[in-house]
Amino acid sequence: MRIIDIESWNRKEHFEFFSKMKSPYFGFTTEVDCTEAYENAKENGHSFFAHYLYKSMVAINTVDELKLRIVDDKIILFDEVHVGSTIGREDGTFGFSFFQYSENFENFNKELQNQVRIVQNSTGLGISNDALPINHIRHTTIPWNSFTTILHPTNFDPKECIPKIAFGKFNIREGRKYLPVSIEAHHGLADGIHLAKYISEFQKQLNLP
Repeated sequence: MRIIDIESWNRKEHFEFFSKMKSPYFGFTTEVDCTEAYENAKENGHSFFAHYLYKSMVAINTVDELKLRIVDDKIILFDEVHVGSTIGREDGTFGFSFFQYSENFENFNKELQNQVRIVQNSTGLGISNDALPINHIRHTTIPWNSFTTILHPTNFDPKECIPKIAFGKFNIREGRKYLPVSIEAHHGLADGIHLAKYISEFQKQLNLP
């Protein structure tokens, strides 16, 4: 963990400009080719959701700008960010989950499946957002539909700084599977190039076994 010296930071003016806005978030929606990832998950008997969520976390942790957070008016660069995700229940509701990121997929998946069991055997939201450590990434999945855009709720707080990632149902074109991905971040902390770095690394990870 490292405190950024704002006065010498090359994003000082960007941060000050966007932090004056009530809603400084920006983002975009795109697609990644998940054909190999889907096949790898099924061949190994893994949940496809666990597979791509893990790959997303690997990618996120390669982009420093997506590990920046605003804490007590300071900019903190965390060494690592962890997993926040919505998990659906059979009754149509969902709950929030959180667990520590691990570079080891087996450990990652073990923690995820434990969170799935906890959420599916509980009611309500489960975890208050205010109780979560700030160095996590918010993930959600819309498994019923593909999408080309998505709207997240916001409290219009310029210090809200946790990136939001959403996945949809993959669609198939010419025999290839494409997963919609939406990513949003505080524009004072990250630009389009940094979100694009995440998408590029996410695609790279999805192509790996």
